[in-house]
Amino acid sequence: MSEVPVSHEPPIYRRIADGLRSRILSGELRDGDRLPGENTLMADYGIARATARQALAVLINEGLAVPKRGSGVYVRLFKPIRRHGSRRLSREQWGQGRTIWDADTRGRPFTVDEVEVARERAREEVASVLESGEVWVRRRRYSVDARPVQLATSYFPAGLVEGSAITAPDTGPGGVYARLRDLGLPPAHFTEEVRARMPGPRETGLLDLPGGTPVIVITRTAYTANGQPVELNEMVLDSAAYVLQYDFDA
Repeated sequence: MSEVPVSHEPPIYRRIADGLRSRILSGELRDGDRLPGENTLMADYGIARATARQALAVLINEGLAVPKRGSGVYVRLFKPIRRHGSRRLSREQWGQGRTIWDADTRGRPFTVDEVEVARERAREEVASVLESGEVWVRRRRYSVDARPVQLATSYFPAGLVEGSAITAPDTGPGGVYARLRDLGLPPAHFTEEVRARMPGPRETGLLDLPGGTPVIVITRTAYTANGQPVELNEMVLDSAAYVLQYDFDA
């Protein structure tokens, strides 16, 4: 019985995606350019619509393209943010009046919007961590290079921060950690938990996420030197916009 030769050539949808990726990375196709649509790919390569859709989906899933309903698929080039877990939270950063986002963006323009500050009854899991039934909550959205990249919700024990700038929309130089220092409660230790999941509808809308894009969820707790919890921060990150870096000794 003769053996059937095995082809090691990638499937055609993958070869089409590779070609489009090369055009993007070479600069031939630039940020905001419309990619060839399904009809064009079908005509150019003699393929079925499902195959054309698979080719475009490869680039969408890689974060190199984004679909716009009723319009097409467009190049979406974005230099990932390198989030250095320890460097951004160092006392040297916020202690000198710099926002921790300066460590992430390194000169790239960033904005904060959708800011909401309110006093609320704490959810059970938040109350358990912060040892407080009432909390001040700060909700906001961060954008880098005009692209939404992160949603963040911070909780603070109400009795600790009442009347401080932490309860105002603008917390001033150095942000909330500098204000905690002013209250005699400077953070000295942080813990972070990281997981991935699919976004909810609100998160998809606020982060302008393409279909099928997961998010990274980081939950951080800040403690004083004597172990008192002073902040619980729940962050939702566009997974395609980030590289997470953690350095530690063996």
